[in-house]
Amino acid sequence: MASRKKGVRAKKGSPGRPATGSGDNFPRHSLEKVFRIPKAILDQNAGKECTDKEAVGFTGLKLTGPLKSELGSAIKYGLLDRPSAGRVVLTDIARKILRPQTPTQKVEGLREATLKAPVMGEVYKHYRGENLPDPEFFNNALVDKFKVSQDKTSEFRVIFLETLQSAGLIEKHGDRTRILDIAQQPGAPAEAAGDVEKLAKTVSVDPSDTCFMMMPFAPPVGDYYSTIYEPAIRKAGMRSVRADDDMFGTGKIMDQIWQGINGARVLVAELTGRNPNVFYELGLAHALQKPVVLVAATEEDVPFDIRHIRVIYYNMQDPFWGQKLIEKVAENVLSAIQNPAEAVLKTPLQT
Repeated sequence: MASRKKGVRAKKGSPGRPATGSGDNFPRHSLEKVFRIPKAILDQNAGKECTDKEAVGFTGLKLTGPLKSELGSAIKYGLLDRPSAGRVVLTDIARKILRPQTPTQKVEGLREATLKAPVMGEVYKHYRGENLPDPEFFNNALVDKFKVSQDKTSEFRVIFLETLQSAGLIEKHGDRTRILDIAQQPGAPAEAAGDVEKLAKTVSVDPSDTCFMMMPFAPPVGDYYSTIYEPAIRKAGMRSVRADDDMFGTGKIMDQIWQGINGARVLVAELTGRNPNVFYELGLAHALQKPVVLVAATEEDVPFDIRHIRVIYYNMQDPFWGQKLIEKVAENVLSAIQNPAEAVLKTPLQT
C-alpha cells in the first residue's frame, strides 16, 4: 500500500485532479435548452418512469456524453426526478411548463424550475430586488460566496442570465440588469423568499449591536422608519438608531451622528430623494470603512460612483413592496456583517 506523507490530507475528487467547488453542481444548460428530453418522455411515454437510455431514445438520439449532461441539467431544474439509479420520471414542474392548464402555469413552472436549480436559486435569492453587479464583482461573489470554480464563472453567468430571461425574472434599467423580486406574489414558489432565519444562524449578532439608519425625516420617506426599517433591523437581531431628537436627545447633533456612525456595526442608507444630509452621513460611513446597506426607489436616486455597490430597489406599485423590503433589508444587514466587502466602499489602495 502506498504511504502518505505525514500531516498531508488527501483531497476529495479524482486522482490527479483538484477537488471541485460546490458551485460546479449548477446546471450546464440554460432552462430553455433542456426541454427536449422531458417533452419526449411526456409525448411518447405519458411522462411515466423509464430508464435514462429510454428517455433519450424517445428523442431519436443515443445516450452519449452530451445527452447525459443535458439529462443531468433537466434533473437539476426539477423537470425530472430519479425514483432510482438510472431511471427518471417527469415532474409536476415539467407538466406545468409543457402542458399548462391555466394562463399562468407555464411562467410559474419556469420560475419554480429556475429557483430549484442548485446554486442558481441561491444566487437569485441573494440578488433579488437588486441590479446585477458588474462582471468583476459578480464573479468574485460567485467564487467567494457560492463556491463556483473560477474557470466556470463566465459559463455560469451566461446560463444564469438566459434562464432568468426565459422565466421573466430580469428586466433592463438603462444599462443595468435588475433581478426581480417575486417573493410574496401569488403563485410564487416558496424558494423565492429569502431565509433570514437561516442566515442569522451563521452570523454572530448581539442584541446590543446597533444599526445606524441614514434617511430623511420628512414624510413620506421618513415614515418608513417605523413601518419598514425598524422592523427589518429588529428582524436581523439588532437595535436601530436614527439621528433625530427622539434618539439622541440634547447636545451637538454632529457629534452624536459621528458617535452613532462610528459605533454602529452596520448602517442602512435610504437614498430616495437624494437628501443632502443622508449623503453627508453616507460619506462619513464610507470614510470609516463601515458596511452600508443602500436602499433606493429608483436608479436616479443613486449617484453613478456608488452604483457598483449592492443597492436594494423597491417599487411602491407592487402591493407587496413593504414586506419584501423588510425581508430584503434584514437579509442584507446580516449579509453585510457576514461579507463586509460587498457593502464597504473600497478606496483606490484597496482595489
